[in-house]
Amino acid sequence: VQLQASGGGPVQAGGSLRLSCAASGQTFSSYYMGWFRQAPGKEREFVAAIRWSDGSTFYADSVKGRFTISRDNAKNTVYLQMNGLKPGDTAVYYCAARRGVFMLWAPNQYSYWGQGTQVTVSS
Repeated sequence: VQLQASGGGPVQAGGSLRLSCAASGQTFSSYYMGWFRQAPGKEREFVAAIRWSDGSTFYADSVKGRFTISRDNAKNTVYLQMNGLKPGDTAVYYCAARRGVFMLWAPNQYSYWGQGTQVTVSS
């Protein structure tokens, strides 16, 4: 499984960005695809996830209502639309994948990781 994240960059508070995660090497129908983030000096934390089979979505409380995760089956790509960005959203964002039946939130439950993409939100 290979994951390629892109779409980060600098943005002002209140702005929007869309992250993309191109996935390859597997059929992902049995997978959960997640986005995590890690700010300097902090642990990696869950942001959002989507169950590839039916599109069910899961969000951290801190981003609920502002971020939207989605997938494009034809492109094998997962997106994270981030609106209403805040300086506290500044972090390196990673996409990740795990094969399984149940939704899990801990980073160590995800087997595959893409490289990170930096998101910097200025006030």
